[in-house]
Amino acid sequence: MKIKAIVNSIAGICAGVFMSSCLIAEENSVTSRIENPPVDLIVYGDYVLTMENLDSANNGIIEKGAIAVSGGKIVAVGPASEIEISYDAIKTISGDGRILMPGLINGHTHSAMTLLRGFADDLPLMEWLQTYIFPMEGRFVDKEFVEIGMRLACLEMIKGGTTTFADMYFYPKTAVDTVDECGMRAIIGAPMIDFPSPGFGGWDDSMKAGVQFVQDMKAKAHPRITPAFAPHAPYTVSPEHLAEVLKAAKDEGVPILMHVAESPTEVEDIKNRYGKRPVTHVADIGMLDHPMAAAHVVHPDEDEIKMLAGSKIGAVHNPTSNMKLASGVAPVPAMIEAGVKVGLGTDGAASNNDLNMWEEMRMAALLHKVTSGDPTAMPAGDVLRMATSLGAAALDMEDDIGTLAVGKRADMIQLTVDRPHLTPLYNVISHLVYAANAADVVTNIIEGKVLMEDGKVTILDEASVIEAANKKASEIKAALAER
Repeated sequence: MKIKAIVNSIAGICAGVFMSSCLIAEENSVTSRIENPPVDLIVYGDYVLTMENLDSANNGIIEKGAIAVSGGKIVAVGPASEIEISYDAIKTISGDGRILMPGLINGHTHSAMTLLRGFADDLPLMEWLQTYIFPMEGRFVDKEFVEIGMRLACLEMIKGGTTTFADMYFYPKTAVDTVDECGMRAIIGAPMIDFPSPGFGGWDDSMKAGVQFVQDMKAKAHPRITPAFAPHAPYTVSPEHLAEVLKAAKDEGVPILMHVAESPTEVEDIKNRYGKRPVTHVADIGMLDHPMAAAHVVHPDEDEIKMLAGSKIGAVHNPTSNMKLASGVAPVPAMIEAGVKVGLGTDGAASNNDLNMWEEMRMAALLHKVTSGDPTAMPAGDVLRMATSLGAAALDMEDDIGTLAVGKRADMIQLTVDRPHLTPLYNVISHLVYAANAADVVTNIIEGKVLMEDGKVTILDEASVIEAANKKASEIKAALAER
């Protein structure tokens, strides 16, 4: 009996010790859960390219890194080993064999013109516009056209790694609804032009509608969509009307989107009408003192580059469109050296013919090397900045996007590097500009929401988007056959 009592006593002591250990372990576990703040998402990358400190020893790259996201914002950036012991995530995305970087910023496009992709090629700018684009837009562009075309554009951009774009086209309210559905970030400009256009009889009603659009959007305060005024160009909008737009933009506190100095024809036209070059012309109206994304800016002279450098204007380079329409070669290296905020854009798919920002980066790098005769012109780092951090500055959005930093919006993409054309990998930045393409993008995250994962777009039904676009295109083909 004594032996049994001793055994029971020992068992009781052991059980007490065991229970005490379990309680301590549970307490430690609870403490651990309390100490680790929960986040919505942790995204990993074998290479995390923050686009900050590109001139540092590591070029802003964190090997085996990760980013924690909560409430649509970045809350931590660092080595994966530190992030994963500091945060508990609802969802994680692996970074094995992947580059994690900021989403690309398309600084100038006309998204719905995806429905006019390739229908009028190999023509001079003015003939292209006046003989084909304007007449066909007058016949076909309506709310349905814009909805179908913009949904197709958003699908293309999401798959290609674009997270933000600046758009100027007709029916901006429809554009906003479609962008909202697609989950992208955008600046949507209300179109304004002196002559009749889709939905408008002329300037007065387009200006009135533009003001109403901006005011309605401001009242909603959409987290991803910024309204803007979008007068077409100095050669299609009078100085008096541009001054009217500038006043309205200042009153409403919104940016302006406009084509400026795109072609030699425009330069001669503005000089003949007003006795000055296009950049000087808009400067004299006062437009350099207000945030504006000026598309193309192919033909500024040295004095105008100095004007732009000290202004609130961002210039958006569109190399493929400029080459295709023979508009010329923008002095981008000189503008960047002078301090101009230069972004990168695709223009519309009718003059490109795609919305592929990887192609624009490669074109920008190579175009300026061959035209200058200098192989060091437009190094890969500068070009990548134009598509990310510098592009954000050109749109006056650098406080929110363009780099992966704590406090910024969680807009980021992953590319796989486990592919023949990306093997071997010596320099991440060089690879992204000279070797990567849209098909290498496998993940697209905007405002912390995963829009594409493992190469599959989750926010849109790709098949139905393409079917609707082809159906609308059949109508346009029939009209072309009539011509």
